[in-house]
Amino acid sequence: MSADIASLLKRSVELLPVSDSPRLDAELLLCHVLGKSRTFLFTWPEYQLVEAEQVEFEALFARRLLGEPVAHIIGSREFWSLSLAVSPVTLIPRPDTELLVELALQLPLPERAAVVDLGTGTGAIALALASERPNWRIVAVDAAEGAVALAETNRQQFGFANVLVLQSDWFQQLTGQTFDLVISNPPYIEADDRHLSEGDVRFEPASALVSGDSGLVDLARIICEAPRHLHPGGWLLLEHGWQQGEKVRQLMLVAGFVEVATHTDLADRERATLGRWPISG
Repeated sequence: MSADIASLLKRSVELLPVSDSPRLDAELLLCHVLGKSRTFLFTWPEYQLVEAEQVEFEALFARRLLGEPVAHIIGSREFWSLSLAVSPVTLIPRPDTELLVELALQLPLPERAAVVDLGTGTGAIALALASERPNWRIVAVDAAEGAVALAETNRQQFGFANVLVLQSDWFQQLTGQTFDLVISNPPYIEADDRHLSEGDVRFEPASALVSGDSGLVDLARIICEAPRHLHPGGWLLLEHGWQQGEKVRQLMLVAGFVEVATHTDLADRERATLGRWPISG
């Protein structure tokens, strides 16, 4: 016997052991099955699913009960109002990373700024910036072939001609190129962090999460190499762990950056640090 929307949403409590947002998870699964918006769920709670819809919902719900991320189950995740295709080959975009986009848009950059997004993954940061600044020339790079293919798929979906997706291990394929902004959400988790065996991250590639024993290996490398790829007065903007702010600031200052500052995320924890390469540097 088929169920209605209201009764299926009540089952969201079953997801409490595997999710911090069980109600939202159930809503997203239902929206995917029905091909409708969340508004439809609220407007028509009495809607009875047909047999095929019921079977599909039960199958997807069972996968979520096993801990599989909703984004992987439905194949997409919204970031900066863009519905991005996602897959297990790269990191699922997080709401906290929208802070990088907000900060980048506030920087005093040229109208036709040259920007590089390092470790682009799904292309989330690059494409969000492209959606807001069509005159910017943005290069999005990732070392993983699968991530490059996924980012290019997302770029084509939105038709952003001002974004170029390339395969590169950080700056490796960008020799001689300089930018007004280098932006990145690199791996920054310590190798022995217990959270790697919990929640959604169990289903994501360790290469997109872990950065050596300290979690600072990739951040330090980017900070060290960025000056060779920045215009005088250009900016470096990095996401990092909430306990890494002081160390990242110190790394930037030692490298010669000025106007170094850290900004907090939605939970009021240090999450992003920026610095400017001096004009006389």
